[in-house]
Amino acid sequence: MRLGLYADLVYRADNGGPSTDRSFILFIGALAEHLDELVVFGRLDPKAGRAPYAVPKQIRFVPLPYYARVTATGALLRSAAGARRVFARELKGLDAVWVFGPHPIALEFARLAHKRRVPVILGVRQDFPRYIAHRLPSRRWAWAIPTAHALEYVFRLLARRLPTVVVGEALGARYRHGTAQRIHVTGISLVSRAAVVPAHEAVKKDWSSELRLLSVGRLDAEKNPLLLPEILARVREQSAAWRLVAVGEGPLAAGIETRAAELGVADGLDLPGYVSHVDGLSELYHESHAFLHVSHTEGLPQVLFEAQAAGLPVVATDVGGVAAALGHGERGLLVKPADATAAAQACERLRLEPDLRNTLIRRGLDFARRESMETQLDGLVAFLRSQI
Repeated sequence: MRLGLYADLVYRADNGGPSTDRSFILFIGALAEHLDELVVFGRLDPKAGRAPYAVPKQIRFVPLPYYARVTATGALLRSAAGARRVFARELKGLDAVWVFGPHPIALEFARLAHKRRVPVILGVRQDFPRYIAHRLPSRRWAWAIPTAHALEYVFRLLARRLPTVVVGEALGARYRHGTAQRIHVTGISLVSRAAVVPAHEAVKKDWSSELRLLSVGRLDAEKNPLLLPEILARVREQSAAWRLVAVGEGPLAAGIETRAAELGVADGLDLPGYVSHVDGLSELYHESHAFLHVSHTEGLPQVLFEAQAAGLPVVATDVGGVAAALGHGERGLLVKPADATAAAQACERLRLEPDLRNTLIRRGLDFARRESMETQLDGLVAFLRSQI
């Protein structure tokens, strides 16, 4: 199978070739091992540089015209004609295309491929209207929210006729239209079965001294990171053993530091910035005691697979596909969004209730083995082949 894949990611390039800051490319690289050829389309930053994740050698990267962000509507529209020409040129060498949307360029690519009689598989990774709503630069951009809903509506209509891969059961429920055989629900795990921590090793971790609470995500409004110092302040009222490590970068980093200082917990907060999988993120998971996820909106967070595979009990806000990823509470403690007190109480339960803690750890590890990268890829490849 020669498969073309489009997702709205930004790439950079230098003498070492193209790279991106999204670890999703690692999953796609593993997928390429199952195909004759995988061609990835993505917008290429004209400024030479290096991002954390190199595009794997088994992928052929095809650059598209660049625009900085989806809210740069003028640049996006100017890039569309060039993107279409590049995509059309490659179509004749592909057996199928997999386009992630409902981004407007994804819709155009799906239309063009269908017109050329190249099989199209749709891909959906997140709740697009919520994603847009939490990333607007100002209130003047409020018009973008109904636009995002309209794009999603068109994508859902297309999903009634085209095979569709969705990330997480929450999105799966929205996209099913009585044709479940055309919808494939998956996760995006980067954890191999062999990398899942043994249960005996995870449950013997010492909880009697310093306790490291780990959070991993972008430090922007969508991920609600300003809640983190509030939670830290509340858990440290109960035990000074707690420390919070918030991995990520974004515009709210300074605000997190300021709020932690105001609450008197700056000494218990570490902000290491962005840490990639190749630069020590796995070690941070293994050195931590519990995982905290406080996002306002989510599809199926990849970090939850990683946390469970590392043997970390999880406290997470009940949004999007999070509940499904945690077995609706069987593999993690779910709390209401933006409720610092509830999140702190859940963290304290992990400290004070070892039986609960160990049960969550063991269930999470079992899930991580069942939903390893190998398992997900096997199911995904079988679905893709069945639709061509």
